[in-house]
Amino acid sequence: MVDSTLRARHATWQEKPALRAVYTDLYKRIAAACRPGLSLEIGGGSGNFREFSREVISTDIVPEPWLDAAADAQSLPFRDASFANIVGVDVLHHIERPRRFFLEAQRVLQLGGRIILVEPAITPLSWVFYRLFHPEPVTLRSDPLEDGPLDPNRAPFDANQAIPTLLLGRYRARMMEEFPSLVMADPEWMSFLAYPLSGGFRRWSLIPSVLVKTLLDLERSVPSWIGEWIAFRLMAVIEKADR
Repeated sequence: MVDSTLRARHATWQEKPALRAVYTDLYKRIAAACRPGLSLEIGGGSGNFREFSREVISTDIVPEPWLDAAADAQSLPFRDASFANIVGVDVLHHIERPRRFFLEAQRVLQLGGRIILVEPAITPLSWVFYRLFHPEPVTLRSDPLEDGPLDPNRAPFDANQAIPTLLLGRYRARMMEEFPSLVMADPEWMSFLAYPLSGGFRRWSLIPSVLVKTLLDLERSVPSWIGEWIAFRLMAVIEKADR
């Protein structure tokens, strides 16, 4: 099931220009936020970040020909201080125990290294879309920092889309207390129009690819306080400090 899902996403990436236009903007933003040096891509899926960064090891939960390695973000098979960055798109909300990922991130990141993640943003507008039209659940009452044993029967693509919003909002203070070396910048709220209209990795799209840039330029003019109400995605930048 996992293998077929990744292959389907890889095929959709190749066949859907509007999707590539939306994600090209996301990958460029991630690349611009990276520190110089080697990056680890977790949840690489279609393996597309390598088109935007020359120094990257791309991984996912299962091996695929276009990825460099199979790796679980909760138990990374890499040495301490191996990477300048850890990047991921739509990964954190699939991780069963985010606490384990952040412990691993602390270990494999160099001092000054960054975790850069693009994830679903649960806002008043997007909540309606994600609850009614998206197959992945939105559970705002969960504890994203809860620890415990991993469920051996859990599917890798099980998810809670609320996890990133919870960690950067309601659980931000606790996150900072429990991971003092990980300094969290305020999230960037994005994807008001282009992403939902593109249909994401579904086969349909409500916009032609030639209009994506126009919509993205329009989104950049929206004040951040409005983004907190209407954004469909957020970008989190978390830096490992010497603490």
